[in-house]
Amino acid sequence: MWERLKQIWMIQDLRKSILFVIALLVLVRLAAHVPIPGINAAALQGFIAQNQIIGLLNIFSGGTLQSFSVIMMGVGPYITASIIFQLLGMIVPSIEELQKEGESGQQRINQWTRLATVPLALLQSFGTINLLRQSQANIFVDLTVFKLITIMITVTAGTLFLVWLGELITEKNIGNGVSILIFTGIISSLPTAVERMILTFDKSQLIQLIALAVLAVITIVGVVFITQGQRIIPVQYARQMRGSRMFGGVSTHLPIKVNMAGVIPIIFAISLVLFPPLIAQFFVRARTAWIASAAERVIQIFNDQLIYGILYFVLVFGFTFFYTSIVFQPEKVAENLQKQGGFIPGIRPGTATAEYLSRVTNRVMLAGALFLAVIAVLPLVVQKMMGTGTLLIGGTSLLIVVSVIIETMGKLESQVTMHEYDKL
Repeated sequence: MWERLKQIWMIQDLRKSILFVIALLVLVRLAAHVPIPGINAAALQGFIAQNQIIGLLNIFSGGTLQSFSVIMMGVGPYITASIIFQLLGMIVPSIEELQKEGESGQQRINQWTRLATVPLALLQSFGTINLLRQSQANIFVDLTVFKLITIMITVTAGTLFLVWLGELITEKNIGNGVSILIFTGIISSLPTAVERMILTFDKSQLIQLIALAVLAVITIVGVVFITQGQRIIPVQYARQMRGSRMFGGVSTHLPIKVNMAGVIPIIFAISLVLFPPLIAQFFVRARTAWIASAAERVIQIFNDQLIYGILYFVLVFGFTFFYTSIVFQPEKVAENLQKQGGFIPGIRPGTATAEYLSRVTNRVMLAGALFLAVIAVLPLVVQKMMGTGTLLIGGTSLLIVVSVIIETMGKLESQVTMHEYDKL
């Protein structure tokens, strides 16, 4: 491994790209520690520690919400906009046509995604600020309308700043910029968590820490195995005569990944799980007694670890099937194979191929959906069994970290391979 890393470092262009990306990530972490004035930091940290909903949002923002920095929303609004346009591509014919146009169409969709990020960021910032205002922690110091608008514009600009940096990182072709930014936000909380664990270490916790370390290793191995796992379907292309030349006659394969949906089902599930208690927070102080009582009841239900875990598991499992059915459509794959003269050995082209692909995909998807659902609720199960309040890194965060590392290493390997071909 060290020889490979040394080989990567010896390539001048690749070394410059890596240093450029590292410099941008340092800039991001500096921005994460630039707080917005007029905030009671101690009250905010105490409120986040006591509120599970806001605490989860803080984890996914890389801890920037806890410090109420200028980039406190991270790239969340941009991811939401990307998912919306991805789903619209299956509903709106004009967007679907743009997706088929290749790079030019994708550039237009990316531009629309950036524009949609602005209102989504403004809406999310307004909701977050109002949610914090509803608390009794006195987080804001003399929050006027002008200050509210100023904060909303500031954090929206911070999100767009991160999106721009993410695109600059993507242009260096060593990984997806937005994913790398999320990865950086997740691992940035590790040093503080490790320091806190060392300071509060007790000899009676030794067995518990060893068990957690073994579980972490097993989880990492499982994440790598499932992330890289795929079902290979052989495809044969018939020979075709065009003039005096013969084309086709080659054998290839169609890979179907076990985890085809990535972490998007988890993001969908988190959004739905957080939405009811998030809305209920606004009505806790309602003047109508039954509305306030209903809001408190909703918050209590979703704070119940058992109900929260079951609902979270079911939503992740269901959204995995939903999103995969959108991304991978057996009918279109079978149609494209038939148009190109390809077929699966032993399966008739057309409808029979589509049915076969659908059957195989559902079986593979079942394993992927169970895996994502288990990963999502893993922190809750471990906390219940071990009696520990917090984990250094959750299952979802671990999935993101491992996926980004695998993707980045794959990009670096391809860059090294291209450089070796250029030398020949």
